[in-house]
Amino acid sequence: MNEVLIIAVISLGAIGVIAAIVLFFVARKFKVIEDPKIDVVEEKLPAANCGGCGFAGCRNFAEAVVSKAKKEGNLEGFNCPVGGNEVMGIIAEALGLEVEESEPQVAVVRCNGSYQHAPKKIKYEGPATCEFAHNLSSGESGCPYGCLGLGDCVRSCQFDAMYMDKETGLPVVIEENCVACGACVKACPRDIIELRNVGKKSRRIFVSCINEEKGGLAKKNCEVACIGCQKCFKVCPFDAITMNNNLAYIDYEKCKLCRKCVPECPTNAIWELNFPPRKEKSDKKPPLKDKEAREAEQKKPTEKASPGKIAKEKLDADKKDNKDIIN
Repeated sequence: MNEVLIIAVISLGAIGVIAAIVLFFVARKFKVIEDPKIDVVEEKLPAANCGGCGFAGCRNFAEAVVSKAKKEGNLEGFNCPVGGNEVMGIIAEALGLEVEESEPQVAVVRCNGSYQHAPKKIKYEGPATCEFAHNLSSGESGCPYGCLGLGDCVRSCQFDAMYMDKETGLPVVIEENCVACGACVKACPRDIIELRNVGKKSRRIFVSCINEEKGGLAKKNCEVACIGCQKCFKVCPFDAITMNNNLAYIDYEKCKLCRKCVPECPTNAIWELNFPPRKEKSDKKPPLKDKEAREAEQKKPTEKASPGKIAKEKLDADKKDNKDIIN
């Protein structure tokens, strides 16, 4: 019995040793040596792991950056939205490369279907997520394109850059906190959130509607919906506005912020952010009496003194002076 036990132990031990030797050589054969620059790049990143760069996390982003730098010698197409141009500049310097600065961006909500503008027609009862509500109904206002107001975008934001406004029922972007990671864009099933360039002095103009229905149907559910009238399209001097499927869209790269399109919109669907108040044109007209008095003054003939009249006036003046001397 003891002999059987000893043989079994020895056999298992031998198998373990052989397996360990095999695994050792296999590990050495297929060993992957990571570039130490990956660790260097990862240390420069903000460790947000937000996915805004298009990769699963900062480590994956660092690996892709180092690989791109090795193969092509540039960092074109890579951007860390959290760190911005500053972090990308530090990474480029660490890799001995140069990187072009990208325009900072911010999330904008392209829907103004608030409780006031798009009153509720039905009551939604179900899981409080936009994704679920989107698959079940067109929304409480009846607009199949509008915000559902259940806050998936707010919950997806890791930077406290969004909140739900209780009065309007719409999400609000806190520009100072937004890093343009795009998490809210992906979370919204209605695609009403878009990343746009921050713009000069944080000024932006965009159509706050994505409804592609015809004017009558769109207006029926929301009074500030784009009705596809093309008035903004016709007045834009920079070809920044396009019309597609009854909907106007303003290209932020072409837009020069002239604001000519804003007053043309009959439904106030175009938003202008962070602009100074417009100067009101004075429509005051001069009082009618003053106007008539000026016209009468202009029409009144001017008297021209004749030579004879001038001589007579001079003679009368001389006689008066002589009379004063005698007295």
